[in-house]
Amino acid sequence: MSAAPLMSEAAIAEVVRKGLSDCPFDGQRVLVLVPDLTRTMPLPFFFRLLVSALRPRGAKLDFMVALGTHAPLNEAQMDQLFGCQPGERDRDFADIGFLNHDWQNPDALTLLGTIPASEILQLSEGMLDMAVPVRINKRVLDYDELFVCGPVFPHEVVGISGGNKYFFPGIAGQDIIDVTHWIGALVTSYALIGTKDTPVRRVIDRAAAMIPRPRRALCAVVRAEGVEGVFLGPIQDAWGKAADLAAQTHITWVPRPYRRVLSLLPEMYDEIWVGAKGMYKLEPVIADGGEVILYAPHIHHISVVHGNLIAQIGYHCRDYFVKQWERFKGIPWGVLAHSTHLRGAGTFDSETGQENLRITVTLATSIPEAECRALNLGWRDWRSIDIAVWEAEAEHDPSTLVVHRAGEQLYRLERDRP
Repeated sequence: MSAAPLMSEAAIAEVVRKGLSDCPFDGQRVLVLVPDLTRTMPLPFFFRLLVSALRPRGAKLDFMVALGTHAPLNEAQMDQLFGCQPGERDRDFADIGFLNHDWQNPDALTLLGTIPASEILQLSEGMLDMAVPVRINKRVLDYDELFVCGPVFPHEVVGISGGNKYFFPGIAGQDIIDVTHWIGALVTSYALIGTKDTPVRRVIDRAAAMIPRPRRALCAVVRAEGVEGVFLGPIQDAWGKAADLAAQTHITWVPRPYRRVLSLLPEMYDEIWVGAKGMYKLEPVIADGGEVILYAPHIHHISVVHGNLIAQIGYHCRDYFVKQWERFKGIPWGVLAHSTHLRGAGTFDSETGQENLRITVTLATSIPEAECRALNLGWRDWRSIDIAVWEAEAEHDPSTLVVHRAGEQLYRLERDRP
């Protein structure tokens, strides 16, 4: 479906002003959760709108980056995220806190409760049967109101991102991060990406219901050119409307699969841990036996935070891990999920040790060839790829696709349309 018309800054500001005026923030301590630098959103613009509207009303206003398990932002990155010049935050926003989520620090977390195994079994549609402790950044208890400000896109784990995902995994502990990601891996990204109601979303919403504070949200549907829609209000209502719009405008339906796909990653993806989105969003339209090339000369690392663990296991299909569970169950399940999502569908014969993968995933990055091949990925020298030549071929070759700024627009086949 074609993209929605873009909103003007004046129209956005009016939606935000009206939406915030209906929120009971007077005299309240408000914590705003925001994405990191790996999501497309004009956050500096929204930041200033929120500060202008909420700072005079509230007793306290702080912002926390919902990192999940991403690396924390340094001071320069924090300035970039909020559109501030060096020293501007200390000078003009000294009364506002700018916080990183600290998922690896047990002292930074609090236990809200436990989701019983029977509920996890039901919510996950039989995928997992285990109790899950629900831990979250304990700073949420220092505030009267929790407010999410973030974009909504198709997502490989939860189906469609945003909303309560800013709490789980955004500012969560590792237990529920691992469980939700592994449920997504068991279902497979191919099956759930771009879907509003998924087993993972149900678990996340169940966990979020345990947070003893009101939750509201500003959910934006965004593309590189600008903002398509802004929805503000109670979190489920705002997210639901944004998810409906994202499902209309952020899915490109194509009539046939492709054997050759060149996925051009934007510079906001600085490692494969996040740059793998360029594969997730294209996997559904790659033909059996086809290849996707992730082109990103600017990427030098698989993952700064998780690289050592990925080096231990490599990239494999879901059944490679499921059929050797005793060997791999001690690896953080979020890392296992990332491995399966990037490698895509396949089978594994536990008797012969043979893994058969549906497609080839090739990196054309600054990661060395030996490292790529050791991880069970293909490698290609990015210098050997002439994008203009690929684009010319794609005009005449129906089996070739070139996607610029890959990672947020989902591609799916018309035959799979609901």
